[in-house]
Amino acid sequence: MLINGELVEGAGSLDVVNPATGEPFITIGLASEEQAQEAIAAAKAAFPKWAALPHSDRQARLVRLADAINANSDALARALTLEQGKPLAESLGELAWVEGYIRHYATLELPGRTVRDDASALAVVRYQPLGVVAGIVAWNFPLLLAGWKIAPAILAGNAIILKPAPTTPVATLMLGALCRDIFPAGVVNIIADNNDLGPFLTNHPDIAKISFTGSTETGRRIMAGASGTLKRLTLELGGNDPAIVLDDVDVPAVAQQIFTYGFLNCGQVCLAIKRVYVHASIHDALCDELARLARDAVVGDGLEQGTTIGPIQNRLQYEKIQAFLEQARKDGTVIAGGEVLERSGYFISPAIVTDVSDGDEIVDKEQFGPILPVIRFDDLETVIGNINASPQGLGGSVWSADTERAIGVANRIQTGAIWVNQHLAIGPHLPMAGFRQSGIGVEQSEEGLKEFMQIQVLNVAR
Repeated sequence: MLINGELVEGAGSLDVVNPATGEPFITIGLASEEQAQEAIAAAKAAFPKWAALPHSDRQARLVRLADAINANSDALARALTLEQGKPLAESLGELAWVEGYIRHYATLELPGRTVRDDASALAVVRYQPLGVVAGIVAWNFPLLLAGWKIAPAILAGNAIILKPAPTTPVATLMLGALCRDIFPAGVVNIIADNNDLGPFLTNHPDIAKISFTGSTETGRRIMAGASGTLKRLTLELGGNDPAIVLDDVDVPAVAQQIFTYGFLNCGQVCLAIKRVYVHASIHDALCDELARLARDAVVGDGLEQGTTIGPIQNRLQYEKIQAFLEQARKDGTVIAGGEVLERSGYFISPAIVTDVSDGDEIVDKEQFGPILPVIRFDDLETVIGNINASPQGLGGSVWSADTERAIGVANRIQTGAIWVNQHLAIGPHLPMAGFRQSGIGVEQSEEGLKEFMQIQVLNVAR
């Protein structure tokens, strides 16, 4: 682990499982509460000097981090596939995204602005760092999410303690080794736990902000824990993203895109397509195409050439997906996939489910795995109403050959991102936020950077 500029052994240990085999492939060290306290103290001590550096110096350190990630991308990607399961090509893609996001953050500035300058007073709005930030990361994109938290936190002048998920800590700890040689001691600290140090971080009086990506249920617990000290919060939580397919689309082309963005990373993406509403006139044709794509998918070890869909990341999620499928077979029809593969590891073939509707579990709840329910509709008004009544509101998409028609529908959908004829089109320049129980605050872009800073007004009498 990285604590106060040193790579240190843990007080305990944890076997990390390769989901493609179901067996441990490495043992890592775990932080004790005392070591977590050391990381917080180191960050607190490092913060004043780091915050006082010129903004350009912090930008330059971020560029060095992006360079180091680029130089070590092969080793990081292999570790990521071993612990997370995604195909190696997707792991390399994640590394490229991390690098790109960090480089973009290194271009951002938040200069103050003068709102009054006359004979009576000078008033300037400016942004100040918060202090010590804790970043808590989910297991689906460990390095990308780490970059989303480290880069804006330290660019803003804060120091950070980052805690990866216990099922995917390895590549993030490797990232810590790179950070050690780039940032002053205490500015970046990376510790590992077995899901036991979250309350310690969220309740700690020396931590000014929690940035969390993960489930809505965990987000609620973090929000409750942070309430005692009124910490700043950014919570990017669960999504149950709908795709609305209108009756005029090119069915094979749209089916390919929906399949791609439904089953990326084995469906373990907060912004993946999780439910597809298809006009009755093309429902059967689209289902046939999706079923064909599901049958053609190559499910296997992410290190094996040709694999397009890897395993589910951990046993708990594997069991949840099987429960979803069992219920989906009762409520509807699985027309392709959904088989538990007879091999070691946590493999389930991508499933297409039909004959389901709003009110069924597979439609109403985020499955976060390789299952895609397809809902037939005749009445678009009912679809829009059901989507907007959902507790989640992270993302969604509308598909039509008539772009203006699709925009008209998109304008009525209440989600943080609403795409037209595309899905998951994200980038470091685009704010990411969620409606309702899909999150609080903003990530990415200049708006996301502001989440790591405190607005202050300097008001001088003349």
